Amino acid sequence: MKRNVMKFSIMFLALFIHIFCIINSICYAVPIPTNTTYSGIDVSEYQGYIDYAKVKASGIQVVYIKASEGTTIIDPYFRTNYENAKAQGLKIGFYHFVRARNEEEAVKEAIFFHSVISGTKPDCRLAMDFEVFDGLGAQKVNQISFAFLQKLEELTKKECVVYSDEYNSRTVFSRELALSYPLWIAEYGVNVPSSTGNWNEWIGFQYSDKGRIDGINGNVDLDKFRNDIFLSDSSVIPAPTPEPTPDPDGSNNIYYYVKRGDTLSHIALWYNTTVENLVKLNNIQNPDLIYIGQRLLISVSDDPNKSKEVRYTVRRGDTLSKIANRYGITVNEIVALNNIKNPNLIYVGQNLRIPLDNSINQMQNVYYRVQRGDRLWRIAKRYRTTVSNIARLNGIRNPNLIFVGQILRIY
Repeated sequence: MKRNVMKFSIMFLALFIHIFCIINSICYAVPIPTNTTYSGIDVSEYQGYIDYAKVKASGIQVVYIKASEGTTIIDPYFRTNYENAKAQGLKIGFYHFVRARNEEEAVKEAIFFHSVISGTKPDCRLAMDFEVFDGLGAQKVNQISFAFLQKLEELTKKECVVYSDEYNSRTVFSRELALSYPLWIAEYGVNVPSSTGNWNEWIGFQYSDKGRIDGINGNVDLDKFRNDIFLSDSSVIPAPTPEPTPDPDGSNNIYYYVKRGDTLSHIALWYNTTVENLVKLNNIQNPDLIYIGQRLLISVSDDPNKSKEVRYTVRRGDTLSKIANRYGITVNEIVALNNIKNPNLIYVGQNLRIPLDNSINQMQNVYYRVQRGDRLWRIAKRYRTTVSNIARLNGIRNPNLIFVGQILRIY
């Protein structure tokens, strides 16, 4: 009896092991779903110059770059960070530090952020970094957040993400905001966030502000990102377009709100008027000094069909095709307007008339790499703009201090 029982027990055990092995093999044959994470950092002027080749070699895949703050501040390393990180094939995102105290200011900041990043090709959602509330209540913070994010999506046609620390994700930002925009959460010293507040999950997790990465001097924020951080459409962010407002008195005049990259000469050309008229109508003391968001009264009583053009001085290395591409026109238009006999023959110092009917937006995306011996006033003179305009466009605090290799936005 004992022998039969033992024999039965052995057979039963063997059968159990066999079935377990089959089930185990089947379980391992089915792929286990995973949410892929990507190693990332976020950077600003505080990191200074970054060697992105070394950053990439260290395993970093995603870089979030500070672009702007408030309505006037452009991170001085924004363009350099963008160009150099893109050159290494890293995935790029941009963030804006919000300073708004009401919805109107939030909209202006969204307009400013858009103007700064226009013409770029980000790979990741545009991030709102709103963390300094200065006594604002939770309801007001959420109203400002919605105003900023909705305007930004309207202008850029890109998805957004909310950056928040763990505490504010629970106590300040609303469930309504969480249902509308995903979360990039910050909490240090933990492997996973202790909570995501009013959000169900995170798509970005900033887990340290004291990271060390090869190619970066000093500390840098370390992040993990999930697939949803990436944009569904990573095409170029469109340039701002003029948005005139009719004069409420019913006249033929309009109000124009100054955008990033504007100069009085460009606005005058666009609306077929003169700088002198703009100065007189708006009581402008310094024609070289206008600011983003400034409201200008513009008379549109002149013939709108009158040709608009600008003068361009040929520089070494120019060809008609390069000039035409820069201004968004054709070689034939330049040839016809200037009575050029041989399109292949132009000379340094030659003055060309350039039609501007389709070129203002292209002019807002002209960049220049600083060479040894350059000065801002020389660059401004070369491109027929002003030192103050270049300084404002690039967030330059000291116009006498530029460095070799620096990328400057001219228009």
